[in-house]
Amino acid sequence: MDKDLIIGSHVGFSANKQLLGSVEEALSYGSNTFMFYTGAPQNTKRNPIKDEYTMEAYNLMKENNIDLSKVVIHAPYIVNLGNLENVSFLRGELERASLLGIKNVVLHPGASVSFARRDSIESIIKGLNLILDNDLDVTICLETMAGKGTEIGINLNELKTIIDGVKFKNKIGICLDTCHLNDSGIDLTKFDDYIKEFDKEIGLNYIKVIHINDSKNAIGSHKDRHENIGLGTIGFDTLIKIIYDERFKDIPKILETPYVTENDESKEKIYPPYKYEISMIRNKQFDNNLLDNIRNNR
Repeated sequence: MDKDLIIGSHVGFSANKQLLGSVEEALSYGSNTFMFYTGAPQNTKRNPIKDEYTMEAYNLMKENNIDLSKVVIHAPYIVNLGNLENVSFLRGELERASLLGIKNVVLHPGASVSFARRDSIESIIKGLNLILDNDLDVTICLETMAGKGTEIGINLNELKTIIDGVKFKNKIGICLDTCHLNDSGIDLTKFDDYIKEFDKEIGLNYIKVIHINDSKNAIGSHKDRHENIGLGTIGFDTLIKIIYDERFKDIPKILETPYVTENDESKEKIYPPYKYEISMIRNKQFDNNLLDNIRNNR
């Protein structure tokens, strides 16, 4: 079992325990990193950060060898800089990240809802330059997108254009998402070819986070529907090769796979899969009974 792998999952960030609760949940999955939203992902309402929970979380992380610099925040997915919306909110989100000691904030770049695609990309660049004009040690990591609807950031050209336009190069990065890459049209069985092209066009130093997700969809479907590890169209072996790529050994890998459901007396129950998926990944051995084991050993 590879205990040095930096791997975790999305976890909650509740109002009553905040970062402390996030650490406790991550540890229950056998994680040594994690990612969280600082509030509900579908809105921009936020509670004040409570220092007492943050300090307790730091102590618990130290006791369990979780490196704070590898922990990640995800900005709400409703944020859209393509229309230059949410600039003030994102400035505040970076301040919250700084208060928590988090270095990397993952952001969906935006969408061209009301403007031409090129104009929306220029809007994203303008918004990022406003947001990153600060003294905070926090990096925004633009996520590779699947191409659903009018999403921006679906190929290297768009990501490169945004990065080239950002003034604060030391505060911008990339979060690779395996499901999104697959759904955007990247053949992940040829991941090395993609990474070579990425390095040529953008530079590997910009990759700060990797989201590890299987996909329910065929390559190039532009649908963005995550699947549990090994149960989708990407497959376990391909994901393992990406996870254990030596070029990214110091990069946090974050699972965002779907909860497993079970119908019991007409009531649907849901169970997090992360403990079992992380165990599979560390052992490099696919569990053919993954879903049953999640339901039966919760």
